[in-house]
Amino acid sequence: MTPLGRRIAALIEATGPISVADYMAMCLFDPQHGYYTTREPFGRDGDFTTAPEISQMFGEIVGVWLVTAWRVLGSPIPVTVAEIGPGRGTLAKDMLRTIRQIAPELHQKADVVLIETSPRLTEIQCTTLGGEADRATWDQGVDALLRQPLLIVGNELFDAVPIRQYVRTSKGWNERLVGLDDQGKFGFIAGPSTMDGDLLPADASAAPEGAIVELAPARNAIMDAIAARISADGGAGLFIDYGHEQSAVGDTLQAMRSHAFDPVLAHPGEADLTAHVDFDALSREARRHGLETALLTQGDFLLRMGLLERAGSLGAGGGETTRDRIRGEVERLASPDAMGTLFKALCVAPAGKMPEPFRGGN
Repeated sequence: MTPLGRRIAALIEATGPISVADYMAMCLFDPQHGYYTTREPFGRDGDFTTAPEISQMFGEIVGVWLVTAWRVLGSPIPVTVAEIGPGRGTLAKDMLRTIRQIAPELHQKADVVLIETSPRLTEIQCTTLGGEADRATWDQGVDALLRQPLLIVGNELFDAVPIRQYVRTSKGWNERLVGLDDQGKFGFIAGPSTMDGDLLPADASAAPEGAIVELAPARNAIMDAIAARISADGGAGLFIDYGHEQSAVGDTLQAMRSHAFDPVLAHPGEADLTAHVDFDALSREARRHGLETALLTQGDFLLRMGLLERAGSLGAGGGETTRDRIRGEVERLASPDAMGTLFKALCVAPAGKMPEPFRGGN
């Protein structure tokens, strides 16, 4: 058992089983042994590779989108350009470089903010940004941002936010907890608390015993804060993650370790824990604040924003090896067999201010 696993086991022995949300939070964010506080998870030497690490084209296209959204809003100054959950800072670096090239005024006058809670990752982001770090600031939450129009991006943010799970039993939908078996090993059990039926997805009534429903109040709280700010001060948000378009029954909790799936309860603190994002729930939260929402697959978003054209431009000056690499990057980012369909891009914006390529969306 890992060091964090021993601590969690001792906690369960002392106080009883814990929620899936508490288990996730400890595994990911424990100050001493949490996954994100102690590890370098990104890239080839980590446990997973995000889109900005696959290709510079991803961050460049996000930069183009930010400029597009800014212009749809009427090119306001002052304005905040923010990334929430910036990882190593690769996306921020590429999108800021692109903004500097195509919209110098926005680059020069925007307040650039990275929203990050990890001191270790903040240091890495500062190094990644290089000279751009001098004009960026770091905050720990949306509430700390200046009251002005907000252009905000989050890539693979919501999947790592802890979720609650409920399992259907003969008595209803009981919260799923993490406990210990007779051998002292972690296992899932059904707890005594039940879910309000109004929160169930439409397909829950036909679900068999043992089925799982996931709720993510912490995700909704993040979207609530962002949507409230955009509704009050103007702006737009772009959130790219893997997940499903409609709320539905299903167990999507998973662990990644060394670029491979790992049993969820096997290595607390040493594997990344994530769950698929319910974009339907996030959209409802944004619309509650009067915003419009639109959803595209990541592939459609990137292709409509000019991925193939950018790939052709990058490959024109290189040899066959370079062109093969770029073709491979396009496939990984946009192909239905890779990230293109599973990953979605959600845009939230004020009514009548939906930027391309999302106009006409849901």
